[in-house]
Amino acid sequence: MNPILVAHGTRKGSGVAMIESLASDVGVLLGRRVATAFVDVVGPRPAEVLTGLPAGPAVLVPAFLSSGHHVHVDIPTGIAASGRPDVTVTPALGPSIEIIRALTDRLLESGWQPGDSVVLCAAGTSDRRAQGDLRAAAAMLSAALSSRVELAYAIAGTYWVGDVVTRLRARGARRVAVASYLLADGLFQDRLRSCGADLITAPLGGHPGVARLIASRFRLARVSLAA
Repeated sequence: MNPILVAHGTRKGSGVAMIESLASDVGVLLGRRVATAFVDVVGPRPAEVLTGLPAGPAVLVPAFLSSGHHVHVDIPTGIAASGRPDVTVTPALGPSIEIIRALTDRLLESGWQPGDSVVLCAAGTSDRRAQGDLRAAAAMLSAALSSRVELAYAIAGTYWVGDVVTRLRARGARRVAVASYLLADGLFQDRLRSCGADLITAPLGGHPGVARLIASRFRLARVSLAA
């Protein structure tokens, strides 16, 4: 099995390094090297990585927290361009209980306390499938915290995180915590730092639970291939 982790991509070197470190952590868990590819901004692209791999089945895990355009269009397009017929694509990482656990850990690390208002902030999407995934993640985090969680986006628009934080303060929120629903550092994480929240969590990619989840995705796919 040739494992590949496919992420979005960012011009920020620290963000690329975080994805590469995540792939390395997964590789340690699997006992084999995990290749990395990116669908936007930087390379290598999935087609490039696939064509450079040895013969044999490849398993591709989308390093995305919801299933939108990149998962449903960009990744299949890259696979088709590679010409390889033996590629298995696993589900995206979220929404899932493992990601929710990582989010709650990040909130606790940042100083979140019961009673704080919480905003789950994703990059933003116009894809209805991804929007549904994000609403599900917000509902799951609400259940985990026993408190309502608002959904917001890092891109400007109706649910821009700065506006959501402002609305919560207008309703009387004393402290607002923003839970970053991002895997790596980059432009979107930078935007969170200026949204006016009291607490902002780190990206999820460095959490050990995320590496374990990705390793589990690869293992399940390998079992399916062997069946």
